Amino acid sequence: MIQSLPLAPALVADIGGTNTRVALADGDKVRAESIRRYANAGFANLEAVLTRYLAESSAPKVSGVCVAVAGPVRDGVASMTNLDWTITGAGLTAATEAAKTAILNDLQAQGHALGRIAPQHLREVIAGPSKPGAAMLVVGLGTGMNAAPVHETPWGRVVAASECGHISMPVRTDEDHRLSRFVAEVGPHAHGFAGVEDVLAGRGLERIYAFAAREAGQDRTKSGAEIMADVAAGDPVARHAAGLYIHLLGQELGNLALIHLPFGGIYLIGGVARAMQPHFDAMNLTAHFRDKGRFAEFMASFSVRIVEDDYAALTGCAAYLSGGGQG
Repeated sequence: MIQSLPLAPALVADIGGTNTRVALADGDKVRAESIRRYANAGFANLEAVLTRYLAESSAPKVSGVCVAVAGPVRDGVASMTNLDWTITGAGLTAATEAAKTAILNDLQAQGHALGRIAPQHLREVIAGPSKPGAAMLVVGLGTGMNAAPVHETPWGRVVAASECGHISMPVRTDEDHRLSRFVAEVGPHAHGFAGVEDVLAGRGLERIYAFAAREAGQDRTKSGAEIMADVAAGDPVARHAAGLYIHLLGQELGNLALIHLPFGGIYLIGGVARAMQPHFDAMNLTAHFRDKGRFAEFMASFSVRIVEDDYAALTGCAAYLSGGGQG
């Protein structure tokens, strides 16, 4: 009897601004023991990282490669937002000899991971139904801010790219308006426009804090870590900044929910989401999310969870390849 040879594993990678995680995958399952992390500063490009990984691994031949990139992907080419790397399919093939390659935005990879994340890695922060097969939404809150809708179709899952972190920040109150002017005009990162990312990404919390301090008659700035420590210690300026952040987050999540109708759930990823989570209840995230006038009752149709799986993007890359590399 002739025995068939096992298929070569796929190579998957999650490329952040500072580090790159690389692993092997069988179908949509990542080999946990194969995960390695590399500091980007030690490599000239991604190809060098992958070459190093394959040289160190026990499976130098791979069936395909898929990478998740913290930046936009256009026409199959990714340019890193905070790193001088350009990533192409040809470059991936040259480094791995894989005939099948794919480059995804990191949020797209997270979208392909949904449904494959263990329940213990999902924390509910806004209760609500989650309808199987319905649209979902992934929202990234970290160094940047972005969102990606997830749709199931007869031809497979589709995760659409977007750059919604660069639309205008939500403005509902007089204080919101003053903040938008402050963000647009004050500080080294001001560029004449107050976008969602400018208030909801990591640096956004720092800008909100500087604004809250000025509103209190003070002129001071702090890092995100210092602000969160002050929030825990009960500092009034820090707590006001955190409350304003959660107010804006609730508004924007509510806006995105009404645009995309993710009855399958909204999923938050990123370090800022995790850092703020302990304060969501006390600072009324649910109320801000559902504050949509006559549509307030309708907003109870959506649930919100935080993804606490550090390797979800790798799982998403594996799922994308195993599903045929479509969507």
